Amino acid sequence: MDEAGVRWTAEQVLALAPDDASRRAGARLSAAGPWSEAGSSGEGAVWGLCKGSGKKPYQTVIDTKGPAYKCSCPSRKFPCKHALGLLMLWAAEGESAVRTVVDVGEGEAPDWAQEWLGGRRERSEEQARKAKDAAGGAAGQSDPEAARRRAERRAARITGGALELEQRLADLLRGGLAAAERSGYGLWEETAARMVDAQAPGLAARVRELGSIPGSGAGWPVRLLEESALLHLLDLGWLGIDRLPAPLATTVRTRVGLPSPADGPPVKDNWLVLAQYDTSDGKITTRRIWLYGRESGRTALVLGFGAAGRSPQPALPVGLVIEAELTPHAGAGQLRADLAEEVGIPAGGGAPPPGGTTTAAVEAYGSALREDPWLESWPVTLTGVVPVPEEDGWQLADADGESALPIAPASLGRPGLWKLVALSGGGPVTVFGECGHRGFTPLAAWSADSPETVRLT
Repeated sequence: MDEAGVRWTAEQVLALAPDDASRRAGARLSAAGPWSEAGSSGEGAVWGLCKGSGKKPYQTVIDTKGPAYKCSCPSRKFPCKHALGLLMLWAAEGESAVRTVVDVGEGEAPDWAQEWLGGRRERSEEQARKAKDAAGGAAGQSDPEAARRRAERRAARITGGALELEQRLADLLRGGLAAAERSGYGLWEETAARMVDAQAPGLAARVRELGSIPGSGAGWPVRLLEESALLHLLDLGWLGIDRLPAPLATTVRTRVGLPSPADGPPVKDNWLVLAQYDTSDGKITTRRIWLYGRESGRTALVLGFGAAGRSPQPALPVGLVIEAELTPHAGAGQLRADLAEEVGIPAGGGAPPPGGTTTAAVEAYGSALREDPWLESWPVTLTGVVPVPEEDGWQLADADGESALPIAPASLGRPGLWKLVALSGGGPVTVFGECGHRGFTPLAAWSADSPETVRLT
């Protein structure tokens, strides 16, 4: 362990992998055999040479303060298998009292690693300077009149799209929900394309979800009616946006597809990395990272996006604490925040955030819905709950047996559920996750016997 932070565990390293193939390949490279000239520094740098198929070994260097990675291999994945293998080797040495054949202890970085690390520091300082200069000169350099005209043109397009969508929803109800199953997905995709033309990607995404409901199994008419009502509400919100309170109006703009500005007051804190997981629509991979501020008591969501075949950034070690500054986005009920590029070296102290009962979790989600009716879920921490099987799945029941939350169907059958059950062993545990209308999605857990975060995604 170095003074500035802690060495990560193998599980925390593998949590950074962009896919299962990278996890397996990184694990194979976690042995000392292919590595030479490996080392680390108290400032968060790890480096080493990995023997590959060519004559020259791959030069791999990692800055754990990002974390950020550089490797001379041709892989487009970040981190690549060599970075994962080196971090695994570094983590294993921190956990074992026995030195491996390759010493990844502290030392002075070689020139090739110093060059990249120094360049990162220079770029960070340059970006900070540019941001400061831009903030100071933005008022004089921008053209507010041109920006206003662009915003008005886009708003007019979105209004046209919303009116067309209202007609489509009216036709659906007039023809009966049963007709939606017969008409197929093509008509909905055509409507979604019209929303894209109207520069309303948020509406387009919801239309596509609506079109997939008739083929989603038993009970689809109820779900179609519910989602149609929410889409109709969003349409009405946009068409009457001038009459809405400012925070709700910002939320409506965000849900329609307009970008929400990260213009809230910056929050500097020691953030516990609660969870990190990726979802993909086939074109874009979205990374969701949940953080909890130790001093502020604030829960924040950091989003990252990557094109198909590329891993989103950032990637943070679940269960460790990072010192960083977040800038919140605007909007009612919004938890999203942007992470500053400069992140401190991850440190220990991964005890769970304060939590409550399952009843309190449902109440928190209900309160958030009042500010954002289109909210899918809300982050909550449950304390003293026990995973209990039920007829159609699993639920998390309060230890006193007063109430319970069903585990979301999408989580059933996933390895994370069985890890949670094994961690509990029939006893109470603390669980962090997302509470929504489909149930509770567990993302991280802690037991009374161990303060370490158990990743469930």
